[in-house]
Amino acid sequence: MAMAPDVLFNLRNNFYLGAYQAAINNSEVPNLSEEDSIERDCLVYRSYIALGSYQLVISEVDSSAATPLQAVKLLAVYFSSPDSKESVISSIRELLGDAAVGNNPILRLIAGTIFTHEQDYNEALKYTNAGGTMELYALNVHIFLKMHRSDYAEKQLRVMQQSDEDHTLTQLATAWLNLAVGGSKIQEAYLIFQDFSEKSQMTSLILNGKAVCCMHMGNFDEAESFLLEALNKDAKDQETLANLVVCSLHLGKSPARFLSQLRLLDPEHMLIKQGATAEENFDRALQTVV
Repeated sequence: MAMAPDVLFNLRNNFYLGAYQAAINNSEVPNLSEEDSIERDCLVYRSYIALGSYQLVISEVDSSAATPLQAVKLLAVYFSSPDSKESVISSIRELLGDAAVGNNPILRLIAGTIFTHEQDYNEALKYTNAGGTMELYALNVHIFLKMHRSDYAEKQLRVMQQSDEDHTLTQLATAWLNLAVGGSKIQEAYLIFQDFSEKSQMTSLILNGKAVCCMHMGNFDEAESFLLEALNKDAKDQETLANLVVCSLHLGKSPARFLSQLRLLDPEHMLIKQGATAEENFDRALQTVV
């Protein structure tokens, strides 16, 4: 029996590759089932979150919305206000503890996303490790790489490859793992991002992927050109700014402007925190010398 067509395929692909506005603009799909409608709305609202339109999501998702949408709303609240983080985490835990809805894959995905941002990777894995969807498996790969456990990441990737080797998320996860492993795998990662750039709309995500590969291979001029193109597409993309800081240093250029932009957008960004710690250590060392 022929499989039914995946009516949300294009919407998902746009979202996975960072084409968020395209995902929003092309989200009107006729005759969706209730389950597909909820997934469509979740993808659209997550696209708005990725674009920084937190208040739109918060205002449009009301208390009667389905559990996955409530979870997405909590993600918007989490990113919109640092003061709300504790209450968001409390609400997420409450939903996860509800026997009727706690195993919902989108709820688990959002919980994993939030705890990953909190750098509480063990807590994130409590909700994501069982997998069940390609997004959950991909998030597991991401978390394990954050934990410097490429061996566990590889096991998760194998599960994805057995399920659908050509899936966009399988290809992205392969590229992430190749970057973590390094060596000859960097070129393989670059070819994956190059393939995406030839078949899909060019996005900051794809350009950053190509740029990071170039930096690993020592091609900093080429990396800079990709990153500046990404900055033209989205001047507030934090990963682009962070990568430009690193790239500028390797090119002997001042990263001050990119650092300032990044600090304004996210004072808690890892690069900003590491820089502040390095400055404190340097000042402390100076004082001991004096």
